[in-house]
Amino acid sequence: MTADIVIKGGTVVDGTGAPGYAADVAISDGRIREIGPGLSGRRELDAAGQIVSPGFVDIHTHFDAQVFWDPALTPSSFHGVTSVIAGNCGFTIAPVTPDNVGLLARTLQHVEDMSFDTLAAGVPWDEFESFPQYLQAIARRGTALNYGCYIGHTALRIHVMGDESYERDATEAELGAMQDLVRDAMDGGAIGFATSASPTHNGDRGRPVPSRVAGIAELRALMDPVREAGRGVVAMLPGGVFSNQQMFDLQREIGRPFTWTALLTIKGLDYHVRVMEEHDRARAEGIEVWPQVSCRPLVFQMNLLEPFTFNMRDTFAELMDRPRDERAAAYRSPEWRARAWTDLTTSKVLPPNWGAMSIAESNRHPELIGRSVVELAAERGVNALEAMLDIALDDDLETRFWSVLANNDPEAIAWLLPQDNALLGLADSGAHVGQLCDACFATDLLGNWVREKEVMPLERAIHKLSGEPAAVYGLHDRGTLEVGKAADITVFDFATVAPGGLRRVRDFPAGGERLTADAPVGMTHTLVNGVAIRVDGAPATAGLDARPGALLDGR
Repeated sequence: MTADIVIKGGTVVDGTGAPGYAADVAISDGRIREIGPGLSGRRELDAAGQIVSPGFVDIHTHFDAQVFWDPALTPSSFHGVTSVIAGNCGFTIAPVTPDNVGLLARTLQHVEDMSFDTLAAGVPWDEFESFPQYLQAIARRGTALNYGCYIGHTALRIHVMGDESYERDATEAELGAMQDLVRDAMDGGAIGFATSASPTHNGDRGRPVPSRVAGIAELRALMDPVREAGRGVVAMLPGGVFSNQQMFDLQREIGRPFTWTALLTIKGLDYHVRVMEEHDRARAEGIEVWPQVSCRPLVFQMNLLEPFTFNMRDTFAELMDRPRDERAAAYRSPEWRARAWTDLTTSKVLPPNWGAMSIAESNRHPELIGRSVVELAAERGVNALEAMLDIALDDDLETRFWSVLANNDPEAIAWLLPQDNALLGLADSGAHVGQLCDACFATDLLGNWVREKEVMPLERAIHKLSGEPAAVYGLHDRGTLEVGKAADITVFDFATVAPGGLRRVRDFPAGGERLTADAPVGMTHTLVNGVAIRVDGAPATAGLDARPGALLDGR
């Protein structure tokens, strides 16, 4: 039988970690039908001199809202990603009642840098309330990539408790209602349960997000339906609030894989080594908890209109949800400046690395782009915060500042990336869209870290991008190139693959802006369930319009 598509002349690296070999790949009816030499099909895609691998899995995305107005899930689909997991950190957009849409949207605005106006215009809020209805709304429209989503803790609390979810413990009845909603979500196709205790996560009016109010007993109760389902993953941000041992104990009780965000490096500290040793010992005891690691430095292009990296301090938190003119008035106030400087410089939680801050974008003062904040402060005879405030006020608060938050030790990153018991994660694709774009993590890993720095063999890198996460999430019919499996495939030139540059665009609903990485190098073809969504280095309109992605639930 003649195949629908044959990918010809490439080197197959199948996602298992095994060595690559020369072969063609034949595809029919969305599945891999044959792998071998001399195959032919009605359509042939040239892969000569290229690597043919499984499509990549991005396990840490926030595409929960973007999936409605951008079913191609850009820029992830440009970089060989064929499956994504959304709902991370517990910030899902369902369940939700009409009365709580505003509260939920303001929460997302502050913790994930999602424009309130974009959310209001781009999400069909009238089409769903429950989590299964949310997935059904996505299924009706279709997606270009395979899409899985956690049920989120913060959304659950807001749905059941309203504004009080930010303020107090749940009652027994409320906890039971949330448990029922998790059970309903798992029955309806959720990929698992996600939560956050991270001190960086402040939402409406600068308050800690609702999941941060919950204790370990509430977490255990809400994870129990995942245990009952016998499938799915639990995702946490322990944030220093819950210990590794508490995570290990919970995983032992629930019996499903856990993953947490994120094991980042900090130059001069060996924290990452100690954490991996602790997790390796736990794994030897049968405990499956996967730290997520990243090949990308955690760098934000922050502005002072929505200063995510400062918002965990009281002086900045009190300005959240304030109009621009009130925020600007505070920034001009000598009294507020003094309080804010004390707040920032005495904090032990992610203190600003002033020496790593510089001007990234400025409409009024382009001559300052690339200049160090510390250097500019010295020239002006002020402290670093005052220099930032003065420049931002002169630019209507639109100035963007490069801010290196963590993961700034290349040698430590190189050590972490190939670790057996860590997952590649924290791309944050779809979140902080005005401040960063790490959806290009796969092409960065392959080009910068594997080809140039040789931190691991190519076969291992592809396994960590595909087969490994697919196995953890129960995606048994994808993640490796095997006859009978779904034809999620990417073809790339290992000699040139690279993420390309970033640029700022305004292509979201209501004129929302974002950074995007839309010009990768060396990414030739991508197929999702046998449909080509990228051909010869460019997006394939017909394939994208077909929206071939499937909903993923790990069944």
